[in-house]
Amino acid sequence: MMGHSHAVSGALLFAATAPYLPPLVMHHHLSPQEILMGTVLCAGAALLPDLDHHDGTIANFLGPVSKLLCRFVAWISGGHRHATHSIFFIAFMTLGTWAGVSYGGRWFTLCMTFFLLAMAVRALNLCPPGHGFSAWGTIVAMALIGTGVIAKFIPSAPGWLPYAVGLGCLAHLLGDSITKQGAPWLWPLRTRYEIVVIKSSGNRLETEILVPIMGIATVALLWFTALSPNTF
Repeated sequence: MMGHSHAVSGALLFAATAPYLPPLVMHHHLSPQEILMGTVLCAGAALLPDLDHHDGTIANFLGPVSKLLCRFVAWISGGHRHATHSIFFIAFMTLGTWAGVSYGGRWFTLCMTFFLLAMAVRALNLCPPGHGFSAWGTIVAMALIGTGVIAKFIPSAPGWLPYAVGLGCLAHLLGDSITKQGAPWLWPLRTRYEIVVIKSSGNRLETEILVPIMGIATVALLWFTALSPNTF
């Protein structure tokens, strides 16, 4: 799937589960503000598995810094669609974020917020095209502004942030599993699992049907859970 498809799927999955799963797994009902913030950050988290792809959508989202990061992740994980596209990676990112939030406090929370926002901006094409300074400079500026806004509402140790990160990674794996190459859910086993719905990334089914449907569904869910005047 394309980067923007992953981002929208992450947002949809968070918006759809926010009223139900957090009370079960965290014993915490999310406020409307938390649902909105989580939806946006989950969209960015849905790109995390593709940090193993140095030529992917997000490879240059922070300029040369992210380029080096993606090359390192690709090297340590075995290449594209290996370790980072597995249940192991979902658990690693979820537990890692929990540890960061628990022990790193507000600095970790805000740094993670900036990182996820930057990926979301890149994936949703909210910046100039290309990989030059105009593109990643805009991404950095927008992510900084977004982080500044969210900082006014987000607690220093949001218990829902690890949930949003793990859910975003799960959304990515689900998306890749409906493409031809599938995903090695049980890595280090090499078996890839797929139910082919999208025969080629970026085809009309994905870009003209699935993405608009997911986008409309996300907005509709947010309206009933976070944006409706009756929720405030």
